[in-house]
Amino acid sequence: MSAAPARPPRRGTDSDDLARRPWRGAVREYDLFKELTVALVVVGLVTLTLSAVFGSPDEKSITMKSWAAAAPDDFVTTATAELAGTSETAGYGPPYNSTPDATQTIGPLDLQSLSGVQIPIDTATDLVTGPLSTLNDPPAGLAIWDSASDTQRGDWATAYTDALAKAPDNDPARVAGGSYGPVPELTGALLTMAQQGALDGVLQAKDAFYNFDYTRGTLFLGDGTYFPDLAAAAHLTGDQWGMMNETGNTPGQSWLWLFSFWYQVEPFASAENADLLIVLLMLVLSLLLMLVSFIPVLRDIPRWIPVHRLVWRDYYARRSG
Repeated sequence: MSAAPARPPRRGTDSDDLARRPWRGAVREYDLFKELTVALVVVGLVTLTLSAVFGSPDEKSITMKSWAAAAPDDFVTTATAELAGTSETAGYGPPYNSTPDATQTIGPLDLQSLSGVQIPIDTATDLVTGPLSTLNDPPAGLAIWDSASDTQRGDWATAYTDALAKAPDNDPARVAGGSYGPVPELTGALLTMAQQGALDGVLQAKDAFYNFDYTRGTLFLGDGTYFPDLAAAAHLTGDQWGMMNETGNTPGQSWLWLFSFWYQVEPFASAENADLLIVLLMLVLSLLLMLVSFIPVLRDIPRWIPVHRLVWRDYYARRSG
């Protein structure tokens, strides 16, 4: 049997030849140990120092349980407002409900209404009576509330709201007698449910067994005074221009600084439709940023103010030499 013919030697490709060529460009010394020291030690110390001075505190999450334990009177007052339909959420408009004249507009432009009611929330049902109905032993007043007319419910809740406002420290235990129907029983049962830690899970799992939608709980918290007071104490409200990063979520809220900035200056600071004005302004600014290379004058700024030449000064020094 004859031997197989020998294969011709494999020729290197152009990329192989290029890789074998000796480097004839500029070279310089590079200290890897020094680089690691700077990266890990120096930068680490600077990061820890700046975090200690300017870092956000690692606050615990605010829950229905912590709210009900720390400010039970505010919880009951807010729950009553949810039943009465007088809370901020109840009159917010889209995407939560269709409250008339609740949206922000600019002339005929009404962007808020374009989305429609995407997250329908009936504050009395979704935040109070609905959670109470999930209890193994729901309060007896729940059946009375369900069988009453809308007018009767409104009268009961409004009367109890007024009575709470007149009670010392808004204490439900010190409310004067009156025609409140089952409202005191319902709000008291909801308070107990929240203090036991059961309300948080019910609000989050409204439509499914496992659900991490915090919308309803956050809106409920925002309708009271406890949550906003905590935000004001941490300088996080809109007029304080504050932001706090959440632990584990990067980059957190820092990207919102430009949105927050506009709320501090006129005419946005005093405008009733400030949200809509700022959203439209940010859209315009974003378009300008996307098209900056096509806009005369703006595209010429780097030539007039050549900051990039300072950043890449080594390159430009070699190039000019």
